[in-house]
Amino acid sequence: MTQNKRIVIVGATSAIAEHCARQWARDEGQQEFFLLGRDQDKLDAIAADLTVRNPALSCKTLCPDFTSTDDIQATVSKIVANGAPDIVLIAHGTLPDQQDCQQHLDMTAAAITINGLSPVLFAEAFAGPMQAANAGTLALIGSVAGDRGRKSNYVYGAAKGLVTRYAQGLQHRLADTNVRVVLIKPGPTDTPMTAHLKQDGAKLASAEDVATTIVRGVDKGRAVIYAPAKWWLIMMIIRHLPRFIFNKMDI
Repeated sequence: MTQNKRIVIVGATSAIAEHCARQWARDEGQQEFFLLGRDQDKLDAIAADLTVRNPALSCKTLCPDFTSTDDIQATVSKIVANGAPDIVLIAHGTLPDQQDCQQHLDMTAAAITINGLSPVLFAEAFAGPMQAANAGTLALIGSVAGDRGRKSNYVYGAAKGLVTRYAQGLQHRLADTNVRVVLIKPGPTDTPMTAHLKQDGAKLASAEDVATTIVRGVDKGRAVIYAPAKWWLIMMIIRHLPRFIFNKMDI
Protein backbone atom coordinates (compact mmCIF):
# COMPACT_ATOMS: atom_id res chain seq x y z
CA MET A 1 0.00 0.00 0.00
CA THR A 2 1.26 3.46 -0.84
CA GLN A 3 1.35 6.37 1.54
CA ASN A 4 -1.33 8.92 2.36
CA LYS A 5 -4.34 6.62 2.31
CA ARG A 6 -7.86 7.48 3.43
CA ILE A 7 -9.48 4.39 4.93
CA VAL A 8 -13.11 4.10 6.04
CA ILE A 9 -14.27 1.20 8.20
CA VAL A 10 -18.01 0.90 8.76
CA GLY A 11 -18.62 -1.32 11.75
CA ALA A 12 -15.11 -0.69 13.05
CA THR A 13 -15.83 -2.26 16.46
CA SER A 14 -16.30 -5.73 14.98
CA ALA A 15 -13.42 -8.10 15.77
CA ILE A 16 -12.60 -8.77 12.11
CA ALA A 17 -12.71 -5.07 11.21
CA GLU A 18 -10.49 -4.14 14.15
CA HIS A 19 -7.84 -6.64 13.07
CA CYS A 20 -8.05 -5.32 9.49
CA ALA A 21 -7.50 -1.79 10.81
CA ARG A 22 -4.47 -2.88 12.81
CA GLN A 23 -2.90 -4.47 9.74
CA TRP A 24 -3.52 -1.43 7.56
CA ALA A 25 -2.12 0.78 10.34
CA ARG A 26 1.24 -0.98 10.04
CA ASP A 27 1.92 0.73 6.72
CA GLU A 28 4.34 3.60 6.82
CA GLY A 29 3.30 7.11 5.95
CA GLN A 30 0.42 9.36 6.76
CA GLN A 31 -2.98 7.72 6.87
CA GLU A 32 -6.43 9.01 7.71
CA PHE A 33 -8.90 6.57 9.25
CA PHE A 34 -12.63 7.09 9.60
CA LEU A 35 -14.05 4.61 12.09
CA LEU A 36 -17.84 4.21 12.12
CA GLY A 37 -19.71 2.29 14.77
CA ARG A 38 -22.54 2.30 17.26
CA ASP A 39 -20.47 2.42 20.47
CA GLN A 40 -18.48 5.63 20.92
CA ASP A 41 -16.38 4.28 23.80
CA LYS A 42 -15.26 1.25 21.80
CA LEU A 43 -14.51 3.44 18.79
CA ASP A 44 -12.38 5.75 20.91
CA ALA A 45 -10.45 2.78 22.32
CA ILE A 46 -9.76 1.40 18.84
CA ALA A 47 -8.70 4.84 17.57
CA ALA A 48 -6.30 5.23 20.51
CA ASP A 49 -4.82 1.79 19.84
CA LEU A 50 -4.26 2.56 16.16
CA THR A 51 -2.53 5.87 16.84
CA VAL A 52 -0.20 4.15 19.32
CA ARG A 53 0.68 1.58 16.67
CA ASN A 54 1.30 4.30 14.08
CA PRO A 55 1.65 7.90 15.34
CA ALA A 56 1.61 9.12 11.73
CA LEU A 57 -2.03 8.24 11.23
CA SER A 58 -5.10 10.16 12.31
CA CYS A 59 -8.45 8.71 13.33
CA LYS A 60 -11.89 10.25 13.21
CA THR A 61 -14.79 8.42 14.84
CA LEU A 62 -18.44 8.71 13.87
CA CYS A 63 -21.61 7.15 15.32
CA PRO A 64 -24.35 7.43 12.70
CA ASP A 65 -27.74 5.76 12.83
CA PHE A 66 -27.02 2.62 10.80
CA THR A 67 -30.69 2.24 9.86
CA SER A 68 -31.40 5.81 8.73
CA THR A 69 -30.97 6.61 5.05
CA ASP A 70 -30.65 10.32 5.85
CA ASP A 71 -28.00 9.74 8.50
CA ILE A 72 -26.05 7.34 6.30
CA GLN A 73 -26.04 9.82 3.42
CA ALA A 74 -25.07 12.74 5.67
CA THR A 75 -22.22 10.75 7.22
CA VAL A 76 -20.84 9.64 3.88
CA SER A 77 -21.13 13.17 2.48
CA LYS A 78 -19.09 14.45 5.42
CA ILE A 79 -16.38 11.84 4.82
CA VAL A 80 -16.07 12.43 1.07
CA ALA A 81 -16.17 16.23 1.32
CA ASN A 82 -12.37 16.34 1.04
CA GLY A 83 -12.06 13.53 -1.46
CA ALA A 84 -13.19 9.97 -2.02
CA PRO A 85 -11.64 7.27 0.20
CA ASP A 86 -8.97 4.89 -1.02
CA ILE A 87 -10.47 1.96 0.88
CA VAL A 88 -13.95 1.45 2.31
CA LEU A 89 -14.59 -1.68 4.36
CA ILE A 90 -18.23 -2.28 5.29
CA ALA A 91 -18.11 -4.79 8.11
CA HIS A 92 -21.06 -4.33 10.46
CA GLY A 93 -23.67 -6.90 11.32
CA THR A 94 -25.18 -9.17 13.94
CA LEU A 95 -25.82 -12.90 14.15
CA PRO A 96 -29.50 -13.35 15.01
CA ASP A 97 -31.03 -16.46 16.51
CA GLN A 98 -32.99 -18.23 13.79
CA GLN A 99 -35.66 -19.52 16.16
CA ASP A 100 -36.20 -16.04 17.59
CA CYS A 101 -36.58 -14.66 14.08
CA GLN A 102 -39.15 -17.32 13.24
CA GLN A 103 -41.22 -16.38 16.27
CA HIS A 104 -40.88 -12.58 16.17
CA LEU A 105 -41.25 -10.65 12.92
CA ASP A 106 -39.64 -7.56 14.43
CA MET A 107 -36.45 -9.58 15.00
CA THR A 108 -36.55 -10.82 11.42
CA ALA A 109 -36.93 -7.25 10.18
CA ALA A 110 -34.07 -6.03 12.38
CA ALA A 111 -31.79 -8.86 11.27
CA ILE A 112 -32.39 -8.24 7.58
CA THR A 113 -32.04 -4.47 8.02
CA ILE A 114 -28.72 -4.45 9.85
CA ASN A 115 -27.13 -7.37 7.98
CA GLY A 116 -28.42 -6.69 4.50
CA LEU A 117 -30.06 -3.36 3.85
CA SER A 118 -27.74 -1.20 5.94
CA PRO A 119 -24.47 -2.44 4.33
CA VAL A 120 -26.02 -1.96 0.89
CA LEU A 121 -27.04 1.62 1.72
CA PHE A 122 -23.56 2.50 2.94
CA ALA A 123 -22.00 0.95 -0.16
CA GLU A 124 -24.35 2.78 -2.49
CA ALA A 125 -23.61 6.09 -0.77
CA PHE A 126 -19.86 5.61 -1.22
CA ALA A 127 -20.07 4.17 -4.74
CA GLY A 128 -21.06 7.44 -6.41
CA PRO A 129 -18.17 9.57 -5.10
CA MET A 130 -15.69 6.76 -5.73
CA GLN A 131 -16.96 6.35 -9.28
CA ALA A 132 -16.64 10.09 -9.82
CA ALA A 133 -13.05 9.93 -8.56
CA ASN A 134 -12.49 6.80 -10.67
CA ALA A 135 -10.43 5.24 -7.91
CA GLY A 136 -10.57 3.24 -4.70
CA THR A 137 -11.64 -0.13 -3.36
CA LEU A 138 -15.07 -0.74 -1.86
CA ALA A 139 -15.24 -3.96 0.17
CA LEU A 140 -18.35 -5.50 1.72
CA ILE A 141 -18.38 -8.32 4.23
CA GLY A 142 -21.07 -10.82 3.35
CA SER A 143 -20.98 -14.41 4.55
CA VAL A 144 -20.82 -17.98 3.35
CA ALA A 145 -24.35 -18.14 4.78
CA GLY A 146 -25.50 -16.11 1.79
CA ASP A 147 -24.49 -18.79 -0.71
CA ARG A 148 -27.45 -21.09 -0.06
CA GLY A 149 -30.37 -20.82 2.31
CA ARG A 150 -30.21 -23.34 5.16
CA LYS A 151 -32.78 -23.97 7.88
CA SER A 152 -30.30 -23.20 10.67
CA ASN A 153 -29.81 -19.54 9.67
CA TYR A 154 -31.86 -18.65 6.62
CA VAL A 155 -32.90 -15.19 7.87
CA TYR A 156 -29.26 -14.18 8.33
CA GLY A 157 -28.42 -15.99 5.08
CA ALA A 158 -31.10 -14.06 3.22
CA ALA A 159 -29.63 -10.76 4.42
CA LYS A 160 -26.15 -11.81 3.34
CA GLY A 161 -27.56 -13.10 0.06
CA LEU A 162 -28.82 -9.56 -0.54
CA VAL A 163 -25.28 -8.26 0.02
CA THR A 164 -23.94 -10.84 -2.44
CA ARG A 165 -26.36 -9.93 -5.23
CA TYR A 166 -25.84 -6.23 -4.61
CA ALA A 167 -22.06 -6.54 -4.74
CA GLN A 168 -22.29 -8.48 -8.00
CA GLY A 169 -24.43 -5.77 -9.54
CA LEU A 170 -22.10 -3.04 -8.30
CA GLN A 171 -19.13 -4.91 -9.75
CA HIS A 172 -20.93 -4.98 -13.09
CA ARG A 173 -21.75 -1.28 -12.87
CA LEU A 174 -18.13 -0.32 -12.12
CA ALA A 175 -16.44 -2.90 -14.35
CA ASP A 176 -15.18 -0.24 -16.78
CA THR A 177 -13.79 2.02 -14.04
CA ASN A 178 -10.78 1.92 -11.75
CA VAL A 179 -13.01 1.32 -8.71
CA ARG A 180 -12.72 -2.19 -7.34
CA VAL A 181 -15.64 -3.83 -5.54
CA VAL A 182 -14.67 -6.72 -3.27
CA LEU A 183 -17.16 -9.19 -1.81
CA ILE A 184 -15.87 -10.92 1.33
CA LYS A 185 -17.41 -14.19 2.53
CA PRO A 186 -16.07 -15.26 5.93
CA GLY A 187 -16.85 -18.64 7.35
CA PRO A 188 -17.61 -19.06 11.07
CA THR A 189 -15.09 -16.86 12.89
CA ASP A 190 -14.10 -16.62 16.54
CA THR A 191 -15.62 -13.28 17.56
CA PRO A 192 -17.92 -12.11 20.36
CA MET A 193 -20.80 -12.50 17.91
CA THR A 194 -20.18 -16.26 17.66
CA ALA A 195 -19.35 -16.98 21.31
CA HIS A 196 -22.38 -19.28 21.61
CA LEU A 197 -21.18 -21.34 18.65
CA LYS A 198 -17.78 -21.77 20.27
CA GLN A 199 -19.44 -22.96 23.47
CA ASP A 200 -21.29 -25.58 21.42
CA GLY A 201 -17.98 -26.92 20.12
CA ALA A 202 -17.92 -25.33 16.67
CA LYS A 203 -14.53 -24.98 15.01
CA LEU A 204 -13.99 -21.30 14.31
CA ALA A 205 -11.28 -19.47 12.39
CA SER A 206 -9.39 -16.77 14.28
CA ALA A 207 -10.44 -13.20 13.58
CA GLU A 208 -6.81 -12.23 12.99
CA ASP A 209 -6.30 -14.90 10.32
CA VAL A 210 -9.55 -13.95 8.60
CA ALA A 211 -8.48 -10.29 8.66
CA THR A 212 -5.13 -11.18 7.08
CA THR A 213 -6.94 -12.93 4.22
CA ILE A 214 -9.24 -9.94 3.81
CA VAL A 215 -6.47 -7.32 3.83
CA ARG A 216 -4.45 -9.23 1.24
CA GLY A 217 -7.47 -9.70 -0.99
CA VAL A 218 -8.61 -6.08 -0.66
CA ASP A 219 -5.12 -4.78 -1.45
CA LYS A 220 -5.17 -6.92 -4.61
CA GLY A 221 -8.71 -5.84 -5.50
CA ARG A 222 -9.98 -9.41 -5.75
CA ALA A 223 -13.63 -9.74 -6.73
CA VAL A 224 -14.53 -12.40 -4.14
CA ILE A 225 -12.68 -13.45 -0.99
CA TYR A 226 -13.57 -16.57 0.97
CA ALA A 227 -11.97 -16.44 4.41
CA PRO A 228 -10.53 -18.94 5.17
CA ALA A 229 -10.07 -19.96 1.54
CA LYS A 230 -11.31 -23.54 2.16
CA TRP A 231 -14.87 -22.19 2.27
CA TRP A 232 -14.78 -21.65 -1.49
CA LEU A 233 -14.74 -25.41 -2.02
CA ILE A 234 -17.13 -26.18 0.81
CA MET A 235 -19.74 -23.73 -0.42
CA MET A 236 -19.31 -24.73 -4.05
CA ILE A 237 -20.29 -28.27 -3.02
CA ILE A 238 -23.21 -27.07 -0.89
CA ARG A 239 -24.49 -24.79 -3.68
CA HIS A 240 -24.51 -27.62 -6.19
CA LEU A 241 -26.02 -30.37 -4.07
CA PRO A 242 -29.28 -31.64 -5.61
CA ARG A 243 -32.29 -30.53 -3.61
CA PHE A 244 -33.38 -34.06 -2.69
CA ILE A 245 -29.96 -34.61 -1.04
CA PHE A 246 -29.73 -31.15 0.47
CA ASN A 247 -33.17 -31.39 2.08
CA LYS A 248 -32.08 -34.46 4.05
CA MET A 249 -29.15 -32.62 5.64
CA ASP A 250 -29.37 -31.16 9.13
CA ILE A 251 -27.45 -27.93 8.49
